Amino acid sequence: MSATTFLKADDADEALADVADGSTVLVGGFGMAGMPVPLIDALIRQGATDLTVVSNNAGNGDSGLAALLAAGRVRKMVCSFPRQSDSWVFDGLYREGRIELEVVPQGNLAERMRAAGAGIGAFFSLTGVGTPLAEGKETREIDGRTYVLEMPIRGDVALIGAHRADRAGNLVYRKTARNFGPVMATAAALTVAQVREVVDVGGIDPETVVTPGIYVDRVVEVTA
Repeated sequence: MSATTFLKADDADEALADVADGSTVLVGGFGMAGMPVPLIDALIRQGATDLTVVSNNAGNGDSGLAALLAAGRVRKMVCSFPRQSDSWVFDGLYREGRIELEVVPQGNLAERMRAAGAGIGAFFSLTGVGTPLAEGKETREIDGRTYVLEMPIRGDVALIGAHRADRAGNLVYRKTARNFGPVMATAAALTVAQVREVVDVGGIDPETVVTPGIYVDRVVEVTA
């Protein structure tokens, strides 16, 4: 029997009620594709602060992750693309020295979370060798090439946007919304998924399940 808790959109605050100050929060999405905006809004209302947020980018416009940054709740961003044409919230905070930044190449970002979920202690990567991103990190020559040691990224909480869930908590995604959600779900102590639809067990073809329900603790159905 699934231990996943199912909630409606109006109960999103309940799903985030126990997020602690100082938490590391993994936030899914590829830009705004798959960004769990209602869950982020609930986190803003909840009030947790001093957060470390791990995401592909550092917010778009004034909503979602950008709104969390604007509320002053984030101490540090860990991401691949901190700046784009509409990242003015992050840009302003960073220039004012009000937020820390760790830039991680996109493949390494995904692999560091996958490593956390898979129980891998660390891994060596070619990406970043010879650049400022490798400064202070262990390097090793393997088969004549230099690699840099990368550590797993674990989250206290993962907020992910999926397309559909069944009553066992199994998830399927839609297009680029899939990019980081699956690895984040495995890398966090608590995974909260926002979905458009919840169906009965058997309503999702098992061959299409991307995130098994064992990794999903809470599902919030947001139909609007």
